[in-house]
Formats: sequence, C-alpha cells, structure tokens
Amino acid sequence: METKNNLAKEAAEDIFFGQIVIIWARWFFIIAAAILALWSAGTTVELTITMVLVMALMGVNFFVHGRYLMEKPANQFMLVASSLFDVLIITTIVATWQGQSGARSHFYILYYPFVFAFSLVFAPKIAAPFTLWVTSLYVLVCVLLDPFSTFTLRGFEMLFMRTLTLVAMGGLGTF
Repeated sequence: METKNNLAKEAAEDIFFGQIVIIWARWFFIIAAAILALWSAGTTVELTITMVLVMALMGVNFFVHGRYLMEKPANQFMLVASSLFDVLIITTIVATWQGQSGARSHFYILYYPFVFAFSLVFAPKIAAPFTLWVTSLYVLVCVLLDPFSTFTLRGFEMLFMRTLTLVAMGGLGTF
C-alpha cells in the first residue's frame, strides 16, 4: 500500500517539477516557429496564418507559465491537453504551408522538442502513446497531402527516417 502511494507521489512530483521543461520547450518552439515563418513566408497570407497560430501557442504558454510562476502549477490533464493543442498547431502548420505542405514541409522538426519534453515529464505509459499519436498524425498528413511522392522509394525512405527519429526522441526522453 505504501509503495503505491510513493509511486503516485513520485509521479505527481515528476509532473510538478517537470512542467518547466514543457514550458521552456514551448518557448523555444514559439521562437523557432516565428523565425521559420518570417524566413520562409512567401505571401502575407501565409505569414498571417502562421503568426496567428504562433500567437495562439503563446497565449497557452503564457497561461501555463503564469500559473507556474504563481505557484499554482498545471495538473497532468492541463499539461496533456496543452501538449495535444501544441501538436495540433504544428500539424496545421505542416499541412497548410503553401508549397511545402505534408512531407515537403520543413516544419516537421517542430515536433521533436515537444515529444522529447513530454517524454521527459510523463511516465512511459503516457509518453509512449503520445509519441505514437504524434508520429501517426504526421504520417497521416504526409500520406493524405502528398500520396504520390510519399509512396516512392525516396519519399518512403524520408518519411521512415523522420518517423524513426521522432520515435527515438520519445524513447530518449523516456529513458
């Protein structure tokens, strides 16, 4: 009985002390996404859409970071929900970037810090499904948006390497 309580307490402490990792990973992501958007935007519409998404991420991160600084840290549900929101924003950017959507998008690298940070904070029974969900979502977007180049040998190799390294980031964070 006492062991179960200790494990639950350790899991809660991991989330309490580990959420700063997710907060800072999100800040680095926001900076990287803003730089990539400014650098590679071809039209003002592209820039506007991407910056609105980045600002949405900033709003979520201000809320979570503010709670942390006021010593009212986010609970497990809030961190998981905000991480899922982050991944959906990244997927939207990967899917909608003009001329570079799907497998041709260079924004896939933005998944890596989130998967790594999430895996550092959460237990493997939560981090592994999250990593597989992110990987599956990315593969689905690539296959749906560019099926012809994804199913070539070169496209399959590229997609395989990206998904392998994404899963490896989750594994490294968990390890």
